[in-house]
Amino acid sequence: MAKAEKVAAVAELTEQFQNSAGAVLTEYRGLSVAQLRELRGALGEAATFTVVKNTLTKIAVERAGLEKELTPLLSGPSAVAFVTGDVVETAKGLRDFSRANPFLVIKGGVLDGKALTPDEITRLADLEPREVLLARLAGALKATQSRALGALTALPTQLAQLTEALRVKREAEGGGGPAGD
Repeated sequence: MAKAEKVAAVAELTEQFQNSAGAVLTEYRGLSVAQLRELRGALGEAATFTVVKNTLTKIAVERAGLEKELTPLLSGPSAVAFVTGDVVETAKGLRDFSRANPFLVIKGGVLDGKALTPDEITRLADLEPREVLLARLAGALKATQSRALGALTALPTQLAQLTEALRVKREAEGGGGPAGD
């Protein structure tokens, strides 16, 4: 690779590390080109999967300010999934593909500048998709509003029942209500 190409590759990697929501480093030793294409398809729009050279990636990681989080993971043949969409969807895609293809090993990653272990990435994959979580939140908010509305609506009814009970009690005691005083 010529020096100009290396400089351009480092600049592109640095930009991807800085502009993506997260990155997951993997080892792909033993996967065929067809399997890598299948993995890219499985990730869809949520991530871009790129095979990288460790020496250039180390430079890009340093420039992106992620040296402490990612440099220890850069050994052996490496590839990076840059998260461009839903983090959970990317984690699920990588987890599911690695289950079917044990040659894909998740080394770790970074999310919003924080290091992630392979176990944390797997736990992310176990979360419900963003749309489902938002729907649950909306349902919970609607239920809370309905309960609050029910409580507010019940107050006038309870006040009317209390007033009626007091009137009946006064009549039973022989007071005849407020006019009899």
